[in-house]
Amino acid sequence: MGYKNRLNTSFSLSKKLVVMSVAGCLLAATSAFAHNHKSGEIHSTSDLVKAAMASENRPDKDKKRDRNRKPVQTLEFFGLSHDMKVVELIPGSGWYTRLLAPTLAENGEYFAAIGTSRIERGLVQEAGFENIQITAKDASLSRESGARFYSLTIDTLGVTDADMVLTFRNYHNFDDAGRAKMNKVAFAALKSGGIYAVVDHTARHMEPFTDANRRRFDPVKAIKEIQAAGFELVDYSNLHYREDDELEYEVGAHSVTGNTDRWTLKFKKP
Repeated sequence: MGYKNRLNTSFSLSKKLVVMSVAGCLLAATSAFAHNHKSGEIHSTSDLVKAAMASENRPDKDKKRDRNRKPVQTLEFFGLSHDMKVVELIPGSGWYTRLLAPTLAENGEYFAAIGTSRIERGLVQEAGFENIQITAKDASLSRESGARFYSLTIDTLGVTDADMVLTFRNYHNFDDAGRAKMNKVAFAALKSGGIYAVVDHTARHMEPFTDANRRRFDPVKAIKEIQAAGFELVDYSNLHYREDDELEYEVGAHSVTGNTDRWTLKFKKP
Protein backbone atom coordinates (compact mmCIF):
# COMPACT_ATOMS: atom_id res chain seq x y z
CA MET A 1 0.00 0.00 0.00
CA GLY A 2 1.49 3.39 -1.05
CA TYR A 3 1.77 6.52 1.03
CA LYS A 4 -1.11 8.25 -0.73
CA ASN A 5 -3.41 5.30 -0.01
CA ARG A 6 -2.51 5.62 3.66
CA LEU A 7 -3.92 9.15 3.74
CA ASN A 8 -7.35 7.70 2.79
CA THR A 9 -8.70 11.01 1.59
CA SER A 10 -9.82 12.65 -1.59
CA PHE A 11 -7.35 15.45 -0.91
CA SER A 12 -4.56 14.84 -3.44
CA LEU A 13 -0.98 16.00 -3.25
CA SER A 14 0.20 17.59 -6.46
CA LYS A 15 3.75 18.16 -7.50
CA LYS A 16 4.94 20.96 -9.72
CA LEU A 17 7.63 20.14 -12.21
CA VAL A 18 10.36 22.75 -12.20
CA VAL A 19 12.33 23.15 -15.41
CA MET A 20 15.79 24.43 -14.56
CA SER A 21 18.18 26.11 -16.96
CA VAL A 22 21.65 24.74 -17.49
CA ALA A 23 23.05 27.71 -15.61
CA GLY A 24 20.70 27.01 -12.71
CA CYS A 25 21.76 23.39 -12.58
CA LEU A 26 25.41 24.36 -12.48
CA LEU A 27 24.74 26.82 -9.68
CA ALA A 28 22.88 24.20 -7.64
CA ALA A 29 25.66 21.69 -8.16
CA THR A 30 28.26 24.21 -7.08
CA SER A 31 26.39 25.13 -3.91
CA ALA A 32 26.17 21.46 -2.88
CA PHE A 33 29.86 21.31 -2.01
CA ALA A 34 31.82 22.61 0.96
CA HIS A 35 35.57 23.07 1.35
CA ASN A 36 37.35 21.34 4.20
CA HIS A 37 40.37 23.55 4.93
CA LYS A 38 42.04 20.91 7.08
CA SER A 39 42.20 18.28 4.38
CA GLY A 40 42.02 20.48 1.30
CA GLU A 41 39.32 18.19 -0.08
CA ILE A 42 35.90 19.08 -1.43
CA HIS A 43 32.97 17.43 0.36
CA SER A 44 29.30 17.33 -0.48
CA THR A 45 26.80 18.43 2.14
CA SER A 46 25.80 14.80 2.58
CA ASP A 47 29.43 13.90 3.30
CA LEU A 48 29.50 16.55 6.01
CA VAL A 49 26.33 15.10 7.54
CA LYS A 50 27.87 11.61 7.43
CA ALA A 51 31.01 12.91 9.12
CA ALA A 52 28.89 14.40 11.90
CA MET A 53 27.06 11.08 12.24
CA ALA A 54 30.35 9.24 12.63
CA SER A 55 31.76 11.61 15.27
CA GLU A 56 33.33 9.73 18.17
CA ASN A 57 31.66 12.18 20.57
CA ARG A 58 28.18 11.40 19.28
CA PRO A 59 26.19 9.31 21.80
CA ASP A 60 25.62 5.67 20.91
CA LYS A 61 21.91 6.08 21.65
CA ASP A 62 21.77 8.66 18.85
CA LYS A 63 23.60 6.42 16.42
CA LYS A 64 21.18 3.57 17.07
CA ARG A 65 18.40 5.70 15.58
CA ASP A 66 20.20 6.47 12.31
CA ARG A 67 18.76 3.52 10.42
CA ASN A 68 15.21 4.49 11.31
CA ARG A 69 15.49 8.27 10.98
CA LYS A 70 17.60 8.26 7.80
CA PRO A 71 19.08 11.72 8.36
CA VAL A 72 21.20 11.85 5.18
CA GLN A 73 18.29 11.00 2.89
CA THR A 74 15.87 13.19 4.84
CA LEU A 75 18.10 16.27 4.68
CA GLU A 76 18.84 15.59 1.01
CA PHE A 77 15.11 15.50 0.31
CA PHE A 78 14.62 18.87 2.02
CA GLY A 79 17.53 20.31 0.03
CA LEU A 80 19.90 21.16 2.86
CA SER A 81 23.16 22.77 1.76
CA HIS A 82 26.22 23.42 3.92
CA ASP A 83 26.09 27.19 3.23
CA MET A 84 22.49 27.77 4.30
CA LYS A 85 21.07 29.85 7.12
CA VAL A 86 19.00 27.27 9.01
CA VAL A 87 16.62 27.41 11.97
CA GLU A 88 15.63 24.27 13.87
CA LEU A 89 12.46 24.53 15.94
CA ILE A 90 12.09 22.59 19.19
CA PRO A 91 15.44 20.75 18.99
CA GLY A 92 14.77 18.64 22.09
CA SER A 93 17.92 16.95 23.31
CA GLY A 94 19.72 17.82 20.07
CA TRP A 95 19.55 14.67 17.95
CA TYR A 96 19.43 16.63 14.69
CA THR A 97 21.37 19.55 16.18
CA ARG A 98 24.42 17.29 16.45
CA LEU A 99 24.25 16.77 12.69
CA LEU A 100 23.12 20.19 11.50
CA ALA A 101 25.44 22.41 13.55
CA PRO A 102 28.71 20.73 12.39
CA THR A 103 27.48 20.58 8.78
CA LEU A 104 26.77 24.33 8.78
CA ALA A 105 29.70 25.34 10.99
CA GLU A 106 32.12 26.56 8.33
CA ASN A 107 29.98 28.13 5.64
CA GLY A 108 26.45 28.38 7.02
CA GLU A 109 24.55 29.45 10.11
CA TYR A 110 22.63 27.30 12.59
CA PHE A 111 19.93 28.68 14.89
CA ALA A 112 17.87 26.82 17.48
CA ALA A 113 14.55 28.27 18.60
CA ILE A 114 11.70 27.34 20.97
CA GLY A 115 12.19 24.66 23.60
CA THR A 116 15.98 24.96 23.60
CA SER A 117 16.63 24.46 27.33
CA ARG A 118 18.06 20.95 27.01
CA ILE A 119 20.65 21.82 24.37
CA GLU A 120 21.52 25.02 26.25
CA ARG A 121 22.28 22.98 29.37
CA GLY A 122 24.16 20.29 27.47
CA LEU A 123 25.17 20.39 23.84
CA VAL A 124 25.99 24.11 23.65
CA GLN A 125 28.59 23.53 26.35
CA GLU A 126 30.39 20.82 24.36
CA ALA A 127 33.49 21.51 22.28
CA GLY A 128 32.75 21.78 18.57
CA PHE A 129 29.30 23.29 18.96
CA GLU A 130 30.32 26.89 19.51
CA ASN A 131 28.51 27.95 16.34
CA ILE A 132 25.06 27.17 17.75
CA GLN A 133 22.98 30.33 18.04
CA ILE A 134 19.98 30.34 20.36
CA THR A 135 17.21 32.66 19.20
CA ALA A 136 13.65 33.60 20.20
CA LYS A 137 14.67 33.33 23.86
CA ASP A 138 11.42 34.99 24.96
CA ALA A 139 9.33 32.20 23.42
CA SER A 140 7.53 30.08 25.99
CA LEU A 141 5.74 26.74 25.98
CA SER A 142 3.06 26.00 28.54
CA ARG A 143 0.41 23.39 29.19
CA GLU A 144 -2.36 23.89 31.70
CA SER A 145 -3.18 21.11 34.10
CA GLY A 146 -5.24 18.50 32.30
CA ALA A 147 -4.64 20.01 28.87
CA ARG A 148 -3.70 17.68 26.04
CA PHE A 149 -1.51 20.10 24.07
CA TYR A 150 0.97 22.92 24.61
CA SER A 151 0.25 26.55 23.94
CA LEU A 152 2.98 28.74 22.44
CA THR A 153 3.80 32.35 23.18
CA ILE A 154 6.04 33.88 20.51
CA ASP A 155 6.12 36.95 18.29
CA THR A 156 9.18 36.30 16.14
CA LEU A 157 12.03 33.86 15.68
CA GLY A 158 14.44 36.80 15.65
CA VAL A 159 15.84 35.65 12.31
CA THR A 160 15.24 36.98 8.81
CA ASP A 161 16.12 35.73 5.33
CA ALA A 162 16.62 32.14 6.51
CA ASP A 163 17.03 29.49 3.82
CA MET A 164 15.35 26.73 5.79
CA VAL A 165 13.29 26.15 8.92
CA LEU A 166 13.00 22.55 10.13
CA THR A 167 11.09 20.77 12.87
CA PHE A 168 11.05 17.04 13.53
CA ARG A 169 8.17 15.24 15.31
CA ASN A 170 6.97 18.37 17.11
CA TYR A 171 3.93 19.59 15.19
CA HIS A 172 1.61 17.32 17.17
CA ASN A 173 2.59 18.89 20.50
CA PHE A 174 0.69 22.16 20.03
CA ASP A 175 -2.88 23.29 20.21
CA ASP A 176 -4.51 24.98 17.20
CA ALA A 177 -3.29 28.46 18.16
CA GLY A 178 0.21 27.19 18.93
CA ARG A 179 0.58 25.50 15.55
CA ALA A 180 -0.69 28.62 13.80
CA LYS A 181 1.89 30.76 15.63
CA MET A 182 4.71 28.36 14.82
CA ASN A 183 3.80 28.39 11.13
CA LYS A 184 3.47 32.18 11.15
CA VAL A 185 6.90 32.87 12.69
CA ALA A 186 8.51 30.26 10.41
CA PHE A 187 7.04 32.03 7.38
CA ALA A 188 8.30 35.42 8.61
CA ALA A 189 11.81 34.09 9.25
CA LEU A 190 12.27 32.63 5.76
CA LYS A 191 13.36 34.44 2.65
CA SER A 192 11.30 34.11 -0.52
CA GLY A 193 11.93 30.60 -1.83
CA GLY A 194 12.95 29.40 1.64
CA ILE A 195 11.99 25.88 2.73
CA TYR A 196 9.80 24.86 5.67
CA ALA A 197 10.54 21.20 6.45
CA VAL A 198 8.18 19.30 8.75
CA VAL A 199 8.16 15.65 9.89
CA ASP A 200 5.70 14.06 12.31
CA HIS A 201 4.00 10.81 13.30
CA THR A 202 1.02 9.89 11.12
CA ALA A 203 -2.57 9.87 12.33
CA ARG A 204 -5.53 8.72 10.24
CA HIS A 205 -7.28 11.46 8.34
CA MET A 206 -10.05 13.09 10.40
CA GLU A 207 -9.75 10.50 13.20
CA PRO A 208 -10.94 11.93 16.55
CA PHE A 209 -8.26 12.51 19.18
CA THR A 210 -7.63 9.62 21.56
CA ASP A 211 -4.94 8.76 24.07
CA ALA A 212 -3.50 6.41 21.44
CA ASN A 213 -3.04 9.09 18.77
CA ARG A 214 -2.09 11.94 21.10
CA ARG A 215 1.39 12.19 19.56
CA ARG A 216 0.24 11.65 15.99
CA PHE A 217 -1.10 14.21 13.53
CA ASP A 218 -3.25 14.09 10.41
CA PRO A 219 -0.96 15.05 7.47
CA VAL A 220 -3.84 16.45 5.45
CA LYS A 221 -4.73 18.80 8.30
CA ALA A 222 -1.08 19.81 8.60
CA ILE A 223 -0.93 20.62 4.88
CA LYS A 224 -4.05 22.77 5.07
CA GLU A 225 -2.82 24.64 8.15
CA ILE A 226 0.64 25.31 6.74
CA GLN A 227 -0.78 26.40 3.41
CA ALA A 228 -3.11 28.76 5.31
CA ALA A 229 0.02 30.41 6.74
CA GLY A 230 1.08 31.27 3.17
CA PHE A 231 3.30 28.34 2.27
CA GLU A 232 3.19 26.31 -0.93
CA LEU A 233 3.42 22.51 -0.76
CA VAL A 234 6.47 21.48 -2.79
CA ASP A 235 6.73 17.73 -2.25
CA TYR A 236 6.35 14.84 0.15
CA SER A 237 8.52 11.77 0.75
CA ASN A 238 7.91 8.09 1.49
CA LEU A 239 11.19 7.86 3.43
CA HIS A 240 9.41 7.32 6.73
CA TYR A 241 6.43 5.34 5.51
CA ARG A 242 6.00 2.22 7.65
CA GLU A 243 3.48 -0.32 6.38
CA ASP A 244 3.56 -2.28 9.63
CA ASP A 245 2.43 0.71 11.72
CA GLU A 246 -1.34 0.22 11.92
CA LEU A 247 -1.79 3.82 13.15
CA GLU A 248 -3.66 2.41 16.15
CA TYR A 249 -1.11 2.64 18.95
CA GLU A 250 0.57 5.40 20.90
CA VAL A 251 4.00 6.10 19.39
CA GLY A 252 5.69 4.92 22.57
CA ALA A 253 3.96 1.53 22.48
CA HIS A 254 6.31 -1.44 22.20
CA SER A 255 4.93 -2.55 18.83
CA VAL A 256 5.69 0.75 17.07
CA THR A 257 8.24 2.69 19.11
CA GLY A 258 11.17 3.64 16.90
CA ASN A 259 9.27 2.48 13.84
CA THR A 260 6.30 4.79 13.50
CA ASP A 261 4.86 5.85 10.17
CA ARG A 262 5.83 9.52 9.70
CA TRP A 263 4.85 12.05 7.09
CA THR A 264 7.65 14.12 5.57
CA LEU A 265 6.48 17.35 3.97
CA LYS A 266 8.39 20.09 2.17
CA PHE A 267 6.92 23.57 1.84
CA LYS A 268 8.20 26.78 0.26
CA LYS A 269 7.64 30.44 1.00
CA PRO A 270 6.59 32.06 -2.30
